[in-house]
Amino acid sequence: QVQLVESGGGLVQPGGSLRLSCAASRSIFTITVMGWFRQAPGKQRELVAIITSGGSTNYADSVKGRFTISRDNAKNAVYLQMNSLKLEDTAVYYCNFKSLAAREYWGQGTQVTVSS
Repeated sequence: QVQLVESGGGLVQPGGSLRLSCAASRSIFTITVMGWFRQAPGKQRELVAIITSGGSTNYADSVKGRFTISRDNAKNAVYLQMNSLKLEDTAVYYCNFKSLAAREYWGQGTQVTVSS
């Protein structure tokens, strides 16, 4: 079975940076889309960023210009570089992989807390 393992969360001050990592425990055949979601306390889960196998990206308007998603297919990994962090970015962040066969895989979540 495939597991996605996340790391990189933590406590940072406003304006700080973090880089989240997510890697599969083994190769997943033909991953088409990798993405990051987040869920803040009392809020619904929202899409943060996605990246396709071809390298195309999309970002939520709230993070555009501050966050950068990237992937390393050889390592079965996806990353989220988060700069200029704001209080509103505080949430649990989840990675998500989607295969060509429409199977989805989720990470366990990593806490990002932005606090002054």
